[in-house]
Amino acid sequence: MKNQAYRMAMLFDFYGDLLTDRQKEFYDLYYNEDLSLAEIAENYGISRQGVRDVIVRAEAAMTEMEDKTHIIRRFHQMQKQIDAIDQAADRLLRMVDERSYRDESLDEIGRTIKENTAKLKQE
Repeated sequence: MKNQAYRMAMLFDFYGDLLTDRQKEFYDLYYNEDLSLAEIAENYGISRQGVRDVIVRAEAAMTEMEDKTHIIRRFHQMQKQIDAIDQAADRLLRMVDERSYRDESLDEIGRTIKENTAKLKQE
C-alpha cells in the first residue's frame, strides 16, 4: 500500500497539472485529504461510482503520460547519479583532509561539486 501511495503522489506531482480541475480536486481529496469515495460523493452531490470514475480516469491519464515520457523514472535515475557524484565529492574532500596537506584547488573543486549537487537535489 505504501508503494501505491508513493506512486500516486509522484504521478500527481509530475502530471497533476494535466488533469481537469474536477479530476485534481477529487484526486486531492481522495489521496491527500484521505476522504472516502462516499464522503466526496456526498459533498459534491454525485454518486460514489461517479467519484470513482473521475479518480480512475485521472490515474489512467497520468499513468499513460508516464508510460510515454518516463519522466519519473528518469528523475529517479538522475537522483541516484546526483547522489553518486555527491558521495565522490565527499571522498575527495576526505582524501584532501586525511593527507595532512591542503590542496586548495582540490578542496575548491570538492566544495563546488557539493554545492551544485545540493542545489540539484532541491529542484
